[in-house]
Order: sequence, then structure tokens, then C-alpha cells
Amino acid sequence: MGIFKAAAIQMRSGRQPGRNVVDFEALVREAAGKGAAYVQTPEMTGAIIRDKQDRALAFKPEKDDAIVAAARKLSAELGIFLHIGSTGILRDDGKIANRAFLFAPDGSLAARYDKIHMFDVDLDNGESWRESATYEPGAEALVADIGLAKLGFAICYDMRFPQLFRAEALAGAEVLTAPAAFTRQTGQAHWHILLRARAIENGAFVIAAAQGGQHEDGRETFGHSLIIDPWGRILAEADHDEPGVIVVEIDTALSGEARKKIPNLRNARDFGVASVTAEQPVTLRGAAS
Repeated sequence: MGIFKAAAIQMRSGRQPGRNVVDFEALVREAAGKGAAYVQTPEMTGAIIRDKQDRALAFKPEKDDAIVAAARKLSAELGIFLHIGSTGILRDDGKIANRAFLFAPDGSLAARYDKIHMFDVDLDNGESWRESATYEPGAEALVADIGLAKLGFAICYDMRFPQLFRAEALAGAEVLTAPAAFTRQTGQAHWHILLRARAIENGAFVIAAAQGGQHEDGRETFGHSLIIDPWGRILAEADHDEPGVIVVEIDTALSGEARKKIPNLRNARDFGVASVTAEQPVTLRGAAS
């Protein structure tokens, strides 16, 4: 749909939303100063907090959230699309959403997306996470047309579910987003290959702003924010886990070119999966869409 500069901001959010807002604003201004028209921040921009009681004190309703208020003001001041990768939001029903926000250059809220897939895992060395114990999952994928491009939304663990990205690509997304707070252990093993795969199989740009380093609550995140083109090439990388900004020019025509060369979105077909057991065959259903 056009050519524009996109930025991914790498952060190391702590437990205090007020301090994180200060860091967030400085990095967004740096990105806008480098010409970015679209700026993405990581998952849990507002605060990363493991303790349940501290989370209850820090997470606010959307209307009272410090990051939401700062983003609304900053997007209008700088005239940019500002994508808050996510922050913890207290819902009306008392549950917490891991919610992304997209603000338009006039400061209006253009879109919101709640993380669908919860990171409930047991890793090596005793590392274990249960996001479903804290967050209420979303139930709807999202594609937003911002004029510069059509954006598909995801958050962190969502990237392990290719059907989400495929559905968004089929709905017209040229740029897929995956802001994250990826653990160091899984990041070292899978971060680059998962994101490059999502770009290649969908013929789309992928922008993934990341948290990085040792956080106040004790967790370690991988960093290495990435912007990847539709052919799977890494256009920009924060090759470390320190806070910073990467900016690159996006030409959405490259998405169309990649899909023309390898039209797998168009060539996909429905199919059955035959599961043969000792008792009787069972046919499962696969889908192209």
C-alpha cells in the first residue's frame, strides 16, 4: 500500500509503571526522530510483574492506565501510528487482559487486541509459566488497515500458532506483528526461526519488538527485536538485550511480489487427514482457510 519507516522498540520494563512510561516516551521519541511513521513497543510495555499482589496494584482499567494515556498523547504530538505491543489491563469483570493498542496520528484509538494463546509451559531447568492463571485470553484475531499497510496482530506466544498468522494474511495483512517478552531459554532456541517462518509462509513483513535482559521481578527475556521482509530476510535486528530502537523502510509492494512468486496462500486446499488405528480409521478435517 506504500513505503514508510517502521520502528521496533526494545525495552526492559520493570515493576513500576511510572518509571516504564518515562523510558517508553524517550524511546518512542527517538524512533519518531529517525523518521518512523509506525512505532511498535514490546509485550508488557507498562510493567512486568511476577508477584500476584503487586500486579493487582499496578494493573488499571484502560481509562486509568498510564501507558494508554501516554501513548494517546504521544501519537498525536508526534503524528505517528503508535502500537503498544501489550500491557496488562484490568477488565470490567475483574479479570486481566494482555492487551495491545494501536493509536492513530491524531491520538485516537484505532484498534485493540487481546492475546489469544496463553503461555502455559514447563521448560528445562525448572522454568515454568502459567499465564492462564492471571490473564483472560482473547477470542478474536485482528487486521487493521492504517493506510500505510494492513497490520495483523499477535502477541508473543501467539507466534507458535501459524494458523493465526495465516488467517490474518488471508484477510489481507501485509505486515504481521509479534511484540514479545520471550524468555531467554526459548528465545535462544526458537525466536529467529519462528519469526522468519511466519514471514516466509505468509509472504508478509514481520515486526517484533521485544523485552530484553534481567528484569526486576527476576525473569530474563531474550531481546533481539526484529524486522523481517516477506522473503524471510532480516532487515534490522537489535542484536543484544539492551533497550534501544531499530528503524527500517517498509515497502508493502514486496509482500505482493513474494506472494506472486510463491502463491501458497492461493494454492492451499482443504484436505482430510486419515488416522488409521488398530480398531477403525478416523478421518480428520484440515482447512485451507
